[in-house]
Amino acid sequence: MPIFPDRSFGPSSRLLASIALLGLISAGSAVAQTDADPILAKVNGQVIHFSDLKAAAETLPPQARSMPPQQLYPMLLEQLVDAQALMVEAKKTGLDKEPDVQHLMQMASERALESALLNKVIRPQVSEEAVKARYDQDYANKPGETEVHARHILVSDEATAKKITADLKKGGDFAALSKQYSKDPSAKEQGGDLGFFKKTDMVPEFADAAFALKDKEVTAAPVKTQFGWHVIQTLEHRTSQPPTFEQVRDELRQQMVQAAVQKEVAEARTGVTIERFNMDGSPVKATDTAEPPAPAAK
Repeated sequence: MPIFPDRSFGPSSRLLASIALLGLISAGSAVAQTDADPILAKVNGQVIHFSDLKAAAETLPPQARSMPPQQLYPMLLEQLVDAQALMVEAKKTGLDKEPDVQHLMQMASERALESALLNKVIRPQVSEEAVKARYDQDYANKPGETEVHARHILVSDEATAKKITADLKKGGDFAALSKQYSKDPSAKEQGGDLGFFKKTDMVPEFADAAFALKDKEVTAAPVKTQFGWHVIQTLEHRTSQPPTFEQVRDELRQQMVQAAVQKEVAEARTGVTIERFNMDGSPVKATDTAEPPAPAAK
């Protein structure tokens, strides 16, 4: 079972699993052994503490973290031991001295620092209390949004729509006429029933007509939209209830994380000098475009 990094606090393309794993193992020797943090393994003298195991568990996806510790921790410990053994073997062969590998190690170190900074700065901003406060601000104690339950018959031309409207006025069955005429397959199978929807869920012409109707009322004239001509019947109006905190917690937290990351990156940029170069290494001029230069013709 691979160890996956937590991508919530940094650019997902950079928080690579290998970086997280390397950081977890190399940090093991820096943790002082106490009764609360026992040594669980040694690989060529390099210690792996219980705190390393807990840190590894925190990098896993929620589904994996939900496993009982007596099942999860032994597997993680074996992975940490394996990773340390591979690191020892890599050093034996001199891989750590190769320029390309040293460059990758430097990049890993930089990404680990980036991730650590974002975690340190952003985690307090997206605590459970902070997310709950955001929920109270955006959702709690606010009136719900009006929804309508409607059905429709969609056809290609106005004449057919007018004929259907006339048939309905004579007592025709809406569901039967929908199955006979409608070109909307999903609605046609359900007698044209679209269920409940908010005004913003539909194109404006359709939404305005549906929300203007009273319960059980049918449009007096066909409604033209980009999809064709509609005969609409509104069945019921209701006011939706705001979502519960549990329903939107993760979505709100992710929004807050993204906003906090963007803010932190913007602030970090103000404290550094940035120089840009073209793909060929030449300095960027005001007239240059972002596109790389085309290869010279042979």
